[in-house]
Parts: sequence; C-alpha cells; structure tokens
Amino acid sequence: MTNKQELPNIHLSTKAGAVYRVDRGKGAMLLALALGLALALTPPAFAAPQGLHVVGKRLLDGRGRVVQFHGVNRSGTEYACIQGWGIFDGPSDAASVRAIASWHVNVVRIPLNEDCWLGINGVDPAYGGPAYRKAIAEYVRLLHANGLYAELSLMFGAPGENEATYQNAAPDADHSPAFWASLATTFADDHAVVLAPWGEPTVDADCFLAGGDCGATWGPANVPYTSAGAQQAVDVMRQAGYTGPIAIPGIRYANDLTGWLSHRPRDPRRQLIAEAHIYGKTGCDTTDCLNATLAPVAARVPLIFGETGESYDGSDCGSGYVKRFLRWADAHRVGYAAWAWDAWGDCHALIADYAGTPHAGYGAAVRAHYARTKANALPLPRGRLRSHAPSSRKETLRSLGAMRKSSSELTPRRQPGYRRRRGLGPGPGKTECALDSTRWRNWPAS
Repeated sequence: MTNKQELPNIHLSTKAGAVYRVDRGKGAMLLALALGLALALTPPAFAAPQGLHVVGKRLLDGRGRVVQFHGVNRSGTEYACIQGWGIFDGPSDAASVRAIASWHVNVVRIPLNEDCWLGINGVDPAYGGPAYRKAIAEYVRLLHANGLYAELSLMFGAPGENEATYQNAAPDADHSPAFWASLATTFADDHAVVLAPWGEPTVDADCFLAGGDCGATWGPANVPYTSAGAQQAVDVMRQAGYTGPIAIPGIRYANDLTGWLSHRPRDPRRQLIAEAHIYGKTGCDTTDCLNATLAPVAARVPLIFGETGESYDGSDCGSGYVKRFLRWADAHRVGYAAWAWDAWGDCHALIADYAGTPHAGYGAAVRAHYARTKANALPLPRGRLRSHAPSSRKETLRSLGAMRKSSSELTPRRQPGYRRRRGLGPGPGKTECALDSTRWRNWPAS
C-alpha cells in the first residue's frame, strides 16, 4: 500500500481550462474534487441523431446531408375546427399531397389550434380532441410517405375559456404548455418533423423568452393574460421526449430577429432553429434589412422563413418581393415555406385549385423558382416510417405534470360570436388589419 507521503504531485487540466496542482498528502481528496468538477463541466452525452437534426448553422438529415427547406404552408387546420365546419380547408388526401410534392417541395408547415388539439373551450368533438390529433398525425404520415418533412406550429391560442379564434400576442400559460407536451409526446419518435411552439409573437423579446404578466392581451378589449415563454416550451417538449429540432420565431410577428441570438432559449440538445416571417410591405422587406438583421443569425444557427409571401396584407398578387426573398434565402442557405397552399382566390393563395395550378403571378413565380432550384431541396430519405400515436387528453395533462390548471378546469364551453372566415391579412382567420409601421393588429370577427 502506498504511503501518503509517497504520492506524487499531479497537474490536472479540467474542461474549463484550469490546472490544479495536487500536493502530497492531499491527493485523494483533491483528485476526487477535480474529477468531479471535470465531470460536471462535461456536456451531457446524447444518442446519435436518427433523422433531421442541427449541426452548427446547418440542418442535416439522417445521412448527414444539408437540408434546405423549400416548402409551403397548408393553412386551414388553425381555423376550420374552431369555426365548427371541419379540420382541413380543402382536401387532405394522397392526391392533394402528391400535387404539393409536384412543385418540388420538401416540407409542409401545418398551423395548429391549441383548443382543437386539446379538445377544450367548446370545440365540436368531431373536429377537436382525439379526432383532430388523429387527423394531423395521419396527414403528417402521408406527407412523409411522399418524401416531405413537416413543421407543426402552434398558431391559434387563447387564455382561459376564450375560444382560440385568432393568433394572439404570445402563448398562454393556461393551455399552451399542455399543447406543447401533447404535441411533443405525439411526435417524439418522428425524426422528420420540426416543432414550433408559436408563430408570430407581438410581445417583446424578454416576455417571449420568459413568459409571465408582461404585455400579452386578449381580444378587442385588450384584457391582460399570463403568457408562457419559449424557454418553458423547450423544457416541456424535451421533458415529453421530443429530441428533434424546435423552431423559435423572432418578435414583431416573427419579422424582427435582431435580438434572437441574445434571447434564444437554452436547449441542452442544441437543436434550435431560428424562424422569420418575411413578407413584402413590412418592416423588413429589403435586401439591406435582411443582410443586417437575418444574416448574422443565419451565420450561427439554421434559419427558415416559416412564412413568406408577396405582401402581408394580400394587396399584391405579383412576384417582385417574393423573388427577392427567395434569392436571398438561397444565397444564405436559408429554408423557406411560402404562404399558402390554399385555393382562396386572393393574393395570399399560391394555387387556383388543389391539383396545383398556380394562382396569379405570385403562385407562378414560386413554382418556377422551386423548379429551378429543385436540386437544393433534398426530399425526406425513404425508409421505415414511424407511426404516430396521438396522446389522449389524460396523457397530455399527465405529461405536463405541473400544469397550472387541472383537467376539471378545462371544461369545454361554447361561446357565441364566431363565423366562418378565410384568409384575410397576414394569415387566414385574421379579419381586421390596420398597418402601423411594421405592426398589424387582428381581432376575431364578431
């Protein structure tokens, strides 16, 4: 047995770069402390990614190839259910998905409604709860079968017993965490999706990150409510078992990413994507603005234009703005999803019908661009598809654990005062749009 006076001096380097000299007679204790410090400073080890994942500033597939999204938004699932007449606006069958794929698209963004997903606040059971979750999961599986990735984004939410009839300022603490937990549980084994906890925040960056009573209001009376933050969203999704990429939007309707790098949530898996919504006639629609505010973000993390289009208010069916945006995105390896694959007959619509006929100059320009750049839009690699088991409402509440409201407090209640409406403003279901510099305010129809 070695005598303690015979222990040699040891110089030990730690992950933090400090060097510790272990003196004779104190070796065992200090060596244990130093090794403990080194282990504490070592990042946690995770299993090798099986599909879509982030490495540095790139989004890669399971084979290690760079994935640049060329996609479309399939609007309808955020508003049809809450308006009580369906889940999708238009077809959601295999033929309709093949029409989308024929544009050389490799991703579809699907806006979601938290009331419909959770089956609360008076949603018709035919279009909410298990029926809604099953329809979304089956649609995502159909997309994958046709070589398409999916982004699932919470768009319509509402605090308390209010119906989620429009996109408000920020996620609500009453229901959004339960939605995030259930969504993450449902797609935990799907390695071909991106989950997005919110679409277009209008609170400031501090509030969107941390949540709280910090500026979010509901309805035309501007009733304050407690918001849930992006950090909570990441934590809840990871705790629920989802390990894939999470898209975090900028503020001011996702049009401002100037504070994104300093206000991004902590993610131990380092799988965050920055998301911007870029339209013509907004505060950031010039090349100079894109270079100044988005290029620094794209140099650090993957960036996607979760929504992009010719004009935020549907006032222009041309293609001058959208051509500029797509060229800039390609030059910076930024992904994008054009708004919207819906046959509304207005300037928001990419298509004239669900067979994929382009609508106006806007739709024709987007299709032509996708055809020219199809080599950059790698499809989802073929392989065995994971099945999605939509979580039950009971499982949703259990997975959240510390949810502020119990299931008995989430009693469905029908509220009057909504009517069927379609894509007005920067997204469907938004009916009163007043442009104020770079901001617009939208209220549900009465």
